[in-house]
Amino acid sequence: MWLVLTQGILTEIQASGMNDKYLLLKSRFLVSIVEIVLLLFCAAHPAQALTQDEKNTIQIYESINASVVNITNIAVTYDFFMNPIPSQASGSGSIISQQGHILTNSHVVKDAKRLMVTLSDGSKWAAKLVGADPVSDLAVIQIKAPSKKLTVIPMGHSDHLRPGQKVLAIGNPFGLERTLTTGIISAIRKHIKTDASEMEEVIQIDAAINPGNSGGPLIDSDGKMIGINTAIFTPSGGSVGIGFAVPINTALNILNELIEKGYVAYPWLGIETQMLVPDLAKALSLPVQHGVMVARISRGGPAHRAGIRGGSRRVEVGNAIFIVGGDIIVALNGKPLKTGVEFHEVLKSKKPGDPIVLTLWRGKTKKTVSVRLGERPR
Repeated sequence: MWLVLTQGILTEIQASGMNDKYLLLKSRFLVSIVEIVLLLFCAAHPAQALTQDEKNTIQIYESINASVVNITNIAVTYDFFMNPIPSQASGSGSIISQQGHILTNSHVVKDAKRLMVTLSDGSKWAAKLVGADPVSDLAVIQIKAPSKKLTVIPMGHSDHLRPGQKVLAIGNPFGLERTLTTGIISAIRKHIKTDASEMEEVIQIDAAINPGNSGGPLIDSDGKMIGINTAIFTPSGGSVGIGFAVPINTALNILNELIEKGYVAYPWLGIETQMLVPDLAKALSLPVQHGVMVARISRGGPAHRAGIRGGSRRVEVGNAIFIVGGDIIVALNGKPLKTGVEFHEVLKSKKPGDPIVLTLWRGKTKKTVSVRLGERPR
């Protein structure tokens, strides 16, 4: 464009009668100076300069993407005539050690006959399952690749996450390797229920999560992993802007156990509970308005052996059905309980074999019962 402009200037100079060779050379010199100034100005002011947020996103992707792997799960199903049919699914994972440990989702590696991992350089490696925990939907697999090929992902913390924080998700949706999506934390959920499991303490995000993203890392603006992408809420089978991730602190709390034992041992009381609400307490003339009602007892479990009683009949209050007639737990180790969430949070802090003391109401009588926790069946 500038060449056309300067040629036009020279043409106008010549047309105006400036045939003097000295004046013509002088004019051409001035035009050259103008061209140089314009070129320097354009170089210093690019038409599409990157914003600071874009620079941050690019820097994080370039430093993290080699830590993200593609996981192929090769399983075997059977047709109507019991003929074996190989099936294949894919997911994502993050390299967490120079020994080749990879963190992913439990459902990504479920029922695998063979696992293959593809690194960022395109090399493929057979993987073995080290440990899996369906409760948290987390698993660890391992490959025997040279340490120079392994880029370990930086770990962050998830204790103080807040809605509105920027997040990045890296994974392999639809087999498209190391795809980046961005968004924010839209909520911190205490509990969600999926088709496969019920999970507590999950991060809700609006970054697009699609099939194949499962097991990939959720990254904060410092370039550290704060979660493991695990599920989407969608009526169509694709991303509708609501995804969920397991907080990294949940993973850090169980990683050693997964690697050393292959599973996670959870404390188990052996009861199913329902929350007692004031309307129900009033309708049934119960002695307390808040607590945890014991709906069912697992036969042979710790609660059954301690003599705790489950419900005996169903009642309908409003639009809800409750199983009533069982014990009502109002305190655990002396700590008053109002909701089932509080009850399960205290239980989560215990280990199999720990003794606990339950304060409960049985009919109109208040009792104290000692129970030794068992290990949740696997």
